[in-house]
Amino acid sequence: MGTTTGATTAQNGEGLNNVSLQARREAAVPRGLGISTQIFAAKAEGSEITDVEGKRYIDFGAGIAVLNTGHLHPKVKAAVQAQLENFSHTCVQVTPYESYIRLAERLNAIAPVRGPAKTIFLTTGAEAVENAVKIARAHTGRPGVIAFSGAFHGRTLLGMALTGKVVPYKVGFGPMPADIYHLPFPIAYHGKEVADTLEAIETLFKSDIDPNRIAAFIIEPVQGEGGFYQAQPELMQGLRAIADKYGILLIADEVQTGFARTGKMFAMEHTGVKADLVTMAKSLAGGFPLSAVSGTASIMDAPGVGGLGGTYGGSPLGCAAANAVLDVIEEENLCQRADELGELLVRRIKELQATNLLAGIIGDIRQVGGMVAMELVSGGDANKPDPDLTRALVARAAEKGLVLLSCGVRGNVIRFLAPLTTSPELLNEGMDMLGEALRECVAERTTA
Repeated sequence: MGTTTGATTAQNGEGLNNVSLQARREAAVPRGLGISTQIFAAKAEGSEITDVEGKRYIDFGAGIAVLNTGHLHPKVKAAVQAQLENFSHTCVQVTPYESYIRLAERLNAIAPVRGPAKTIFLTTGAEAVENAVKIARAHTGRPGVIAFSGAFHGRTLLGMALTGKVVPYKVGFGPMPADIYHLPFPIAYHGKEVADTLEAIETLFKSDIDPNRIAAFIIEPVQGEGGFYQAQPELMQGLRAIADKYGILLIADEVQTGFARTGKMFAMEHTGVKADLVTMAKSLAGGFPLSAVSGTASIMDAPGVGGLGGTYGGSPLGCAAANAVLDVIEEENLCQRADELGELLVRRIKELQATNLLAGIIGDIRQVGGMVAMELVSGGDANKPDPDLTRALVARAAEKGLVLLSCGVRGNVIRFLAPLTTSPELLNEGMDMLGEALRECVAERTTA
């Protein structure tokens, strides 16, 4: 009886605290699973999280861009509950179900790809990337893949090889798969222009690999983990032209940017360019594990029967949730709300940037819809990133009740990913916390 009561208490979060759970985590979980806060969640709804000690937090991270529709959106929750009344799993490769087909049809109609489309569902973003590369290789008969510096495409062996950041993703995990190449991602703030990247492609073709051995380019329309740098339309147009010239496919990794986050359903819509294959995950299913690859039908059909799949791919619960997510995005006009959210955040960040205490601290501010970032630097110098201040700000914000995420190859970017359903009042409350935390961190450094 006592054991059962203890288990129930632990499940409910009663009698637990963050310190004891952190100690248990360190003893039970490998250190390779890093965490950005020591806040242990007990409940979440909308844009707020309550920890096991009953403290409330405003969530500016959304589970790393998974919750564009917020925690437990009522419509998503209801759809999953209804599906649970029928079945939780059959494996779509054994006994398929209508919700999978319906979701594929809906994504085929809106995916930013050329011509009639087809879609396969998987479980994680990395799995979507792996399958997109498999499909590209099957269609072209070529092995090579070109990715970009600062990219993040997952932690599986191929995803890790495609990722353009060594620490912490690649250290100690080599050797990497062959025929993966990286090009510089153009970032004007750091003096890297589109022309430099396009020239680097031609140099690569002359010095390292015949373009006729390249299956695909893979690129994030807005880099996620890399720092929220947007791929300029001229870059995408240049890649499309080079891809078409040499028979190379263009894969758009929309795992973090998809589903209204950038003010469009997909970030590729900002570029005027269509891809051949698009990877999706994160906010596709409002917190339930589901990913997808959508692409031109003739390309998607390249692998033979049985060449694609996975036991849990396109789970019934995930498909039910995703169909509800698409409804919510349309009914609540989340693309427009993403723009409004982003504009509010940028205005508040600029107000901080203009204060005397923070002069030269906040460098570049970037916004694509509700995908917002600020870069922390020393003395206003883009070449002097300040990762120490960035880490301190994330920790201090958590103390005040705000969940923040950092990113960037140099570890000095704060990224804002609040659910698109967040009210202006809650956004402003969160920004008040952020401003207070940042001023305290800078003041403490000044007096130290």
